[in-house]
Amino acid sequence: MNIDIRWQQRFENYEKAYGRLNVALMISNPSDTERAGIIQFFEITIELAWKTLKDFLISEGFEIKSPREAIKIAFQNGYINNGNTWIDALNNRNLSVHTYDEEMAIELTEKIRVHYFPLLTSFKTWGEQQISQ
Repeated sequence: MNIDIRWQQRFENYEKAYGRLNVALMISNPSDTERAGIIQFFEITIELAWKTLKDFLISEGFEIKSPREAIKIAFQNGYINNGNTWIDALNNRNLSVHTYDEEMAIELTEKIRVHYFPLLTSFKTWGEQQISQ
């Protein structure tokens, strides 16, 4: 598969996951089950975001070995903003995969709403702009 096309195909999957997360976040007072769904959609969306970045950067000639490296290089080269928030989102994604308790879920859901979803929205806009060029 052509790597130039690969990142665009991955971005299409990102947009689908982003849409599902967006719908889930419209629930104003989520139940435990709904909160778990929000967290799951976040995990999928942030995973697709960094993998899209990785594929894009590879198509630009960079060598990427890890999610952190993809975020660091994308930030250093001006492809994304808020590098620390990206790393925080990635750390919380990793934590949520391996740990679950109600307090953590409530805190993470709020972080997703306030910090990570706007970040993912900016990334969606960036990807759309890259594709239209």
